[in-house]
Amino acid sequence: MHPFPRTPDSAALHAALDDLADATGRRPEDLVTEAVAAHLRAEEARVRAVAERLADAHAGLLERLGA
Repeated sequence: MHPFPRTPDSAALHAALDDLADATGRRPEDLVTEAVAAHLRAEEARVRAVAERLADAHAGLLERLGA
């Protein structure tokens, strides 16, 4: 079973995933889970950095507002 639906556009992606899973002795589902988790961690770090930069840039205003 694949962790995401097969469509005509995803055939090459599924084939590559199957090849990688076979070559590494792992399940496609595990590879997808790890990839999604890594992507979410990266996005979380990116969003956090932007939020911190905005907070630093507006620290004076935030203090005046009592935030």
